Amino acid sequence: MALAQMNARAPYASDPARTRGRRHAEPAPANRTEFQRDRDRIIHANAFRRLEYKTQVFVNHEGDWFRTRLTHSLEVAQIARVIAASLGLDVDLTEAIALAHDLGHTPFGHAGQDELNRCLNELAPQAGGFEHNLQSLRVVDELEERYPDFNGLNLCFETREGILKHCSLANARKLGDVGQRFIDRTEPSLEAQLANLADEIAYNNHDVDDGLRSGLICLEQLLEVSIFEQHYRAVKRQWPQIADKRAVAQTVRQMINTLIMDVTNHTKQSLAAANPQSPDQARLCGPLVGFSSEIRQQATELKQFLFKELYRHYQVARMTHKARTVVRELFEVFLDEPGLLPPDYRRDGQPAQARAIADYIAGMTDRYAMLEHRRIFAVDESH
Repeated sequence: MALAQMNARAPYASDPARTRGRRHAEPAPANRTEFQRDRDRIIHANAFRRLEYKTQVFVNHEGDWFRTRLTHSLEVAQIARVIAASLGLDVDLTEAIALAHDLGHTPFGHAGQDELNRCLNELAPQAGGFEHNLQSLRVVDELEERYPDFNGLNLCFETREGILKHCSLANARKLGDVGQRFIDRTEPSLEAQLANLADEIAYNNHDVDDGLRSGLICLEQLLEVSIFEQHYRAVKRQWPQIADKRAVAQTVRQMINTLIMDVTNHTKQSLAAANPQSPDQARLCGPLVGFSSEIRQQATELKQFLFKELYRHYQVARMTHKARTVVRELFEVFLDEPGLLPPDYRRDGQPAQARAIADYIAGMTDRYAMLEHRRIFAVDESH
């Protein structure tokens, strides 16, 4: 009975039987819901598989044990599913958004996307800049080539809306219905709000784990961060003889559980106060999925610590410098010499050509980008 109640759809949850539809009409699926179909299409997408070799914090080849965009996306989906079921939201839509949220990320993580944005703005301003959320939408709307009747994956409006969690007003005006909420300043579905928060829970806590594994941050530093210190001390009290490696794993596990329970309980309170009776009413209530003020403060402290001590560590900065060099030099040489591009990425006119180059580079894995760079720029010393 408890499981059935947990999985019951609430009136404010998105309903796959009442989706706003797809860009291209298709017959309804026979043995799954519309949102289940979206999730399945995302998992089978080429862009999803390539996430295995894209940076989260550490470049993929630096160690097999570090998280990649793929493992991160799976962890986000797992966290989001748990909370969605507890809140009576549509679990399949939540999972689809979580799995697709990073499809547009460039190689080399945020360093790659920032440099690609600079290249477009400086060298081809008419093409527009680069936003990874917008690129994720572009992947599922246009760039995937799997179906005979349309480009992209032809996902439901609700999934596409959730993928586009950030967007400039200029771009929103070009996107039609999926961009309208940025103009109207309304919220996306509750499932989209939840997937966004699950992303934060996953990367903050798992970056702690990867940062310690790498040796770039140490336990003594983390004990200055309140949420980590509280849970680590509790673990050591319960298991006094536990080894540090297991103590850290248990600490991260308990931190994630605390954040999940806080989001669940605080969001239930917000939903009870707002009392939305439909998904559309929920969109008008402001953000409803969130942390309590105390836990939000602790999560922000952890995020600030990671930004200062891990993401700005000199060894990460060296990788970032290399990544920016690779992305910029590839973009510049392809813009100057389009004949170096694969034929499918050659276009007439600079704006169209620059956008195609951005698509090509954004779709690369870390190691493919480095291989392309070597193919073009490495000096052959065999002669």
